[in-house]
Formats: sequence, C-alpha cells, structure tokens
Amino acid sequence: MDRKFRIARVWSNRELKKLAPLFKGDVVNISAWDDRDKEGGYYQDYFTQKDRYYFTNYSGERGWQGKQNEYFLDLTQELPSELHQRFDVVFNHTTLEHVFDVRKAFQNLCLVSKDIVIVVVPFCQKQHGKDMYCDFWRFTPTCLRYLFKENDFEVIYEAQSQHKNAAIYLLFVGSRYSEKWRHIMPTYKEIKECGNWIGHPLHPLNFQFIKNILSFLKNFCFAF
Repeated sequence: MDRKFRIARVWSNRELKKLAPLFKGDVVNISAWDDRDKEGGYYQDYFTQKDRYYFTNYSGERGWQGKQNEYFLDLTQELPSELHQRFDVVFNHTTLEHVFDVRKAFQNLCLVSKDIVIVVVPFCQKQHGKDMYCDFWRFTPTCLRYLFKENDFEVIYEAQSQHKNAAIYLLFVGSRYSEKWRHIMPTYKEIKECGNWIGHPLHPLNFQFIKNILSFLKNFCFAF
C-alpha cells in the first residue's frame, strides 16, 4: 500500500465512517470533485442519516462539473449570502493545504455551516502540488483549534493517523453548539504531540524484528 498517500486516506475514511452516521440534515462536501473516497465508494454514502447531500467545486482539474446538487464555490472569496449557514454539516477533505489564504477558506467552511464542520488535513505528507494547484501548508492540532475558535466553533472530536513511515492526517470536528454533542460524540484524547514517533530509530516492533533476526543468525551459525 502506498505509504505516501493511501494509508492516511484509508485511515481518515475509517474515522469518517465511524462519525458520519451521527449527523443529520443537509450535508455538503466542499471542494469534493465527484465525492469519491478513493476506495471505490462515495462519501455521501457515509452519512446514513442525511436528508440531502450536496457538494461544491471550483475551476481547474477535478473542479466544477455542473452536476445536480453541485455549487460553484471559491473558498478564497466572499461567501454568497445564500450559502450562509446553508448546510447542517460541512465536510472538507485535504483541500486546505492547497489554499494560500487558508484563514479565509476556513472561515468560509464555518460560515456555510449551521453547526458541524469536519476537516481532514495533513500534518505531514509528501509535497503534492500540480500545475493547476499548489501545495502551501501543513497543520498542527493547535492550529486547527485556533482556526475553529476564531470562528466561534469548539472542537468536539480530534484524531491523528498513527501509521509509522507514512503520511499523517488529522481529522477534526468542530461545532457551534458543542454542548449538544457532549454525550453523542465518541470519547477522544486531545492530541498533545502529533507524530511523536517521527525520528525514532527503533520502533518497538522493529526492535523485536531485529532481535528475531539476530537470534536466527546466531542459531544458524551454531548449526555449522
């Protein structure tokens, strides 16, 4: 499996499948392309209690398609008044690292939502810009908490992928009405040291593997 991209994507899909059934109402996937989850499915199917499902796109590669339930949206511009708090749940997967004016983009994600914003962003990942879009940012848990706070949202869930030697994604959920979700959301631990295994020369699993190899070589040598 591609450790540069796919492992973190699969992890974030598993996290979202755990959370999405908790949310009701109108759901929108912002900058969604065609809503694929890159595992052969579609994100709209994750939100099993949704009323209606929409998505937005902008110009360029994997951009605006003019499909039903699709809005044209540039996250760096002023939000059209008809989209203010238009959706109950806003979902955005690995887009913000490609938007230079990231605070404006995050503000728009929050403005579109009546209550819930779900974001997946890279903490650590291979640079992956193209001609049609650049790669500007990586995010820490502290950064996401501040972005939610300055838009009057409170974090109600946070998680990090923890696969070694792979891209690291963060998945955060923020709410305008955090008390409403206190006994609904899964319990979680605030991320204190994201990616704290980075740079460890010998992860315990690797150390045990090396011990097994040395033991095998020792026994092999004694056999001769």
